[in-house]
Amino acid sequence: MTELVSYDLKDGVATIAISNGKANALSHEVFEGLNAALDRAEQDKAVVILTGQPGVFSAGYDLKEMQKGPKEAAALVKTGSTFTRRLAAFPLPIIGACSGHAIAKGAFILLSVDHRIGIEGPFKLGLNEVAIGMTMHHAGIEIARHRLAPAHFYRSVVNAEIYNPQGAVEAGFLDEVVAQDKLVERATELALHFKTLNMRAHRETKVKAKADYLALLDRCIEQDAEHLGLNG
Repeated sequence: MTELVSYDLKDGVATIAISNGKANALSHEVFEGLNAALDRAEQDKAVVILTGQPGVFSAGYDLKEMQKGPKEAAALVKTGSTFTRRLAAFPLPIIGACSGHAIAKGAFILLSVDHRIGIEGPFKLGLNEVAIGMTMHHAGIEIARHRLAPAHFYRSVVNAEIYNPQGAVEAGFLDEVVAQDKLVERATELALHFKTLNMRAHRETKVKAKADYLALLDRCIEQDAEHLGLNG
């Protein structure tokens, strides 16, 4: 666990918070911290609330890492895709408490958890890859296709449309929006409700419902790695 990711367990609910500076950029170190936190949540058999810092959930991959070169960029993308795949099949409920902006990989994380709460305000959510000159990777396309409303899939993936919080609910990045000062309260309320579910049934139903999608995601992660030369 690193200081970039905090872990707080209370009443069977684990709050995992990303805290990596202004943009909450996702680096290898942040993913290591997130995976370690998820390991702890599994050991604690805790419902998870995944959040960011005030004003930003995450603006996506750490650009310093992405700009080092194609191999470095590809390695970080593979790490990130593998992480979102883990979220999609996580054996316990995960609530995304989106504390502000969620762009690119930040938005992909929201597309991979069980329930997403956003907050009111001048926040931007969406996939900006095409706008900044990145061809969308196979895994990203399928993560978006899996969760976005069909009418918004093309607008998001191909046109790089960015949404405000209410628009993000319509598109499928969020399930609901609350006042900024109600985010923790609503996430906790929902987590306590999820605790009443039968966890075996939740886990088995999640994996059964997503079986084809998870298999597709595995193939896409491999395809992206091969395309970007990581498996050579």
